[in-house]
Amino acid sequence: MTKRGHIFVITAPSGTGKTTIIRSILKIMPDVVYSISATTREKRPNEQDGVDYFFIDKETFQQRIDDQQFVEWEKVYDYFYGTPKSFVKKVISEGKSVLLEVEVKGALAIKKVYPGAVMIYLLPPSLEELEKRLRERKTESEMDFQKRIERAKMELSLKEKFDYFIVNNNLNTAILELKELIEKITNEEINE
Repeated sequence: MTKRGHIFVITAPSGTGKTTIIRSILKIMPDVVYSISATTREKRPNEQDGVDYFFIDKETFQQRIDDQQFVEWEKVYDYFYGTPKSFVKKVISEGKSVLLEVEVKGALAIKKVYPGAVMIYLLPPSLEELEKRLRERKTESEMDFQKRIERAKMELSLKEKFDYFIVNNNLNTAILELKELIEKITNEEINE
């Protein structure tokens, strides 16, 4: 029997620790492949093109939308983000699991295309803690900070549409919980 790859969709409001948790999972779970999204936003100093995102201009992104090359795409904070279809298809056809880090609306769009996708929502301990974490990052203006908080409230209102929740109250515990969840789901199929 050929093993089928799983699609793990992970989302969280900005500042929840999603990127840190995902990077840790990828280091300790070599059979899980990270799906790199395309974006039109500027590259941050610590990011690499083709590793963190595929950084492309708006015209190229629009052409890929028109050509239906994305599983999902969304405009967030005046920038576009999208998940390339070809990458997801390739990974799961090889029997590997793919981990997608996307915004809430993108996650819900993926579930429509791939009903078997495992939807995981990383939650902050509280909205107040999320605000504190975002302030401590010091990566955006006050206006951008307020946009992120309003968006977080909207995103949190959709959390019930997800299959699993992990609260990032403690980073190491959240990483362990996600690792155990992925292992449980991938092992269930092997035992069938």
